[in-house]
Amino acid sequence: MRSFSNLWFWIALAVMWSSVSHWVLGVPYDMIQRAKKLGGQAELDLQDMVRINVNRLLYIANVSGLVLLTVVSFILTSLVILAFLYDVEIAQAVFLLAFPMTLVGALSLNTAKIIARDDPQGEALHKRLSSHRVATQFIGMISIFVTAMYGMYKNLAVGVWL
Repeated sequence: MRSFSNLWFWIALAVMWSSVSHWVLGVPYDMIQRAKKLGGQAELDLQDMVRINVNRLLYIANVSGLVLLTVVSFILTSLVILAFLYDVEIAQAVFLLAFPMTLVGALSLNTAKIIARDDPQGEALHKRLSSHRVATQFIGMISIFVTAMYGMYKNLAVGVWL
């Protein structure tokens, strides 16, 4: 169960953050770029896609937000206890994948609430989605750095004790 020395863990980390930074509130980033560049029908498609995904996120949050918060809190707390109290390496790896994703989820929910409240159109919508993407990429950059440093530490520490 050596997670940090496994190539598949690092591939999963890269794919996860690549996908998360490409899909902004469920909208592919190239669609945002196309709407910015072309306008017209591409802009209308973007606004429809954002409206659908924002309404979907807010509906899920309103209907089952408390249950989801409870379950996610339980899972993260269990992972922290297993990972850092009992020193289970796979729990450490899963926590380092899951915790930043909860931050991205909270950021997405906040952005969805702002978009639903303000109803931005055109350039204002592009700016809001782009700032959400930059914040997501920042969380990803910090997460990858922390995971890489911790993974190197664990690999070196295990190598010393063998």
